[in-house]
Amino acid sequence: MTERLASAQGAATARGLASTEGPATAGGPAAERPATAGGPAAERPAAGRLAPTPSHTVGPFYGYALPFPDGGEMAPAGHPGAITLHGHVYDGEGTPVPDALVELWQAGPEGSLAGAGGSMRRDPVTGGYLGRNGVDFTGFGRIATDADGHWAARTLPPGGPAAPTAPYISVCVHARGLLHHLFTRVYFPENAEANAADPLLAALDPARRETLVATAAPRPGTYRFDIRLQGEGETVFLEFR
Repeated sequence: MTERLASAQGAATARGLASTEGPATAGGPAAERPATAGGPAAERPAAGRLAPTPSHTVGPFYGYALPFPDGGEMAPAGHPGAITLHGHVYDGEGTPVPDALVELWQAGPEGSLAGAGGSMRRDPVTGGYLGRNGVDFTGFGRIATDADGHWAARTLPPGGPAAPTAPYISVCVHARGLLHHLFTRVYFPENAEANAADPLLAALDPARRETLVATAAPRPGTYRFDIRLQGEGETVFLEFR
């Protein structure tokens, strides 16, 4: 499975972002509306019978086995090499998305990827979250955005894969309005030389390239990476083939 850049027209649009122009109008697709006086009578189930569940194009979101407590704690608290990666998810109007889901997957500091399924397990003694065997770093995190569209993860710096690819963290985004989840990457500013040689970054215009590079915060070990689904400064998204 290989990654390639999405269409220059913007992956968010290509993947079917729902229109933000409001309900359907004359000449457009019909919008589903409740029955009103003078219109078709609403169908009601007979007494004692259950009504069928309405169909959903996508969703309901994240109700089963998806967000889990402390899903962004990929590295133990107090780990000497831990970093904090955080940011916001914004829609095409620049409004924070309060119900998005951000997944991270990365190599460990030594450059190796976890080869087995699963993420973290709870330590039955301390109640803390550890790697699948209680020791190993898994490189996987799943974080739901809060009411302000913010997400945060504590992890370890990714190690370098095979040259010339620079160290990065893979990101998968699920959000309302997306019929398909989106893929992107986070690169780190201190790896400027490796980033300059990275084939994917080199294929982008400089302004677009910057959407994949996290910003270092004044506090050491803290980075910000905002995800913009559409509009000005739209994040570069990738597709797998």
